[in-house]
Amino acid sequence: MGRYIARRLLYAVPVLLATTFLIHTLVFVLPGDPIQGLAGDRPVPPAVLAELRSRYHLDEPLFSQYLDYLRGLFSGDLGRTFTGQPVADVIAGRWQVTLRLGLTAWFFEAVLGIAFGVWAALRKGRWVDSAVLAGTTLVIAVPVYVVGYLAQLFLGVRLGWFPVSGDDGGWPSAYLLPGLVLASFGVAYVARLTRSSLLENLRADYVRTAGAKGLSRRRIIVLHTLRNSLIPVATFLGIELGSLMAGAVVTEYIFNLPGIGQQVFQAIQLHEGPTVVGITTVLVLVFCLANLLVDVLYGLLDPRIRHD
Repeated sequence: MGRYIARRLLYAVPVLLATTFLIHTLVFVLPGDPIQGLAGDRPVPPAVLAELRSRYHLDEPLFSQYLDYLRGLFSGDLGRTFTGQPVADVIAGRWQVTLRLGLTAWFFEAVLGIAFGVWAALRKGRWVDSAVLAGTTLVIAVPVYVVGYLAQLFLGVRLGWFPVSGDDGGWPSAYLLPGLVLASFGVAYVARLTRSSLLENLRADYVRTAGAKGLSRRRIIVLHTLRNSLIPVATFLGIELGSLMAGAVVTEYIFNLPGIGQQVFQAIQLHEGPTVVGITTVLVLVFCLANLLVDVLYGLLDPRIRHD
């Protein structure tokens, strides 16, 4: 197992390099001068512009800028914003908000998605199954910002069940509604994936054999069928954890949550390339670690899977 984990960590290195290079190139090739943008409409002496561009390596070729970023990254430095603040400090001040939101949404996806999927599979062809399929299709078809504004209007403003803006109430009250909105797509996908996987396993030979041996239906489903059915679900949920962290931009904007998603949105508007690249690098690391945890979890869900 130790060798397998070490090998997977080595595989993550080229993924990190390719992703950060792509994001770094796309961010810094955008038109506009971020240094001039700091001054707004006020004139800046050419000597000052040249000094600041040199300090942030903006006068160098893109590949040289990326190499400078890598040297800092491997020494634990995510760079500095164009205002001189370390990117690590920017992330540290907002990371907890996004982490709370992401984990809350991930919990809803895991619990509600699996519950709806199992419920629909065990009642295939009945009204429950039809309702789950129709409901998940509707949720997938509606854009997340529409779901967010409708939930904010009806559940927050009119019914007053949840706070509608900011995180002053702390967890969980301020995070339940945005967590549900962020998890809405994931709940639909997990429910449909659980349903299809469970139905496939219910038709397997080992289920019929277990029933012929006298095992109860509850025991067959809980101890055998559901365990095997959760393998593709675990894959999706593992990758989804990173997606939720990266995809919180719209949700944090709607509910005015001061997380890294909101920070990325502001950084793109201000052409703060170091902030965008630094946050992206952290999110790539989250993706890699989540995939590693999923692979290790495979061995627990299915004893036939062994890591050499």
